[in-house]
Amino acid sequence: MTETKILYTVKEVSTILHTNTTYVYDLIKAGLLPALKLGSLKIRHEALMKFIDENENMDLTNPYDIKPISA
Repeated sequence: MTETKILYTVKEVSTILHTNTTYVYDLIKAGLLPALKLGSLKIRHEALMKFIDENENMDLTNPYDIKPISA
């Protein structure tokens, strides 16, 4: 049985999302990805999954100007 992590670091989230840490910090600052500070910022597994589900088919290139993906 594999155990799901409860909390991820910003670096772990950037790896999961195939992006960089600066972009993850931008998502947090834009209010799109909730985080909590326990020494450093952490993101709950559930919050990350919700973020992914809610933003499917969206262009998040600029987290301050989200648009639907255009074909």
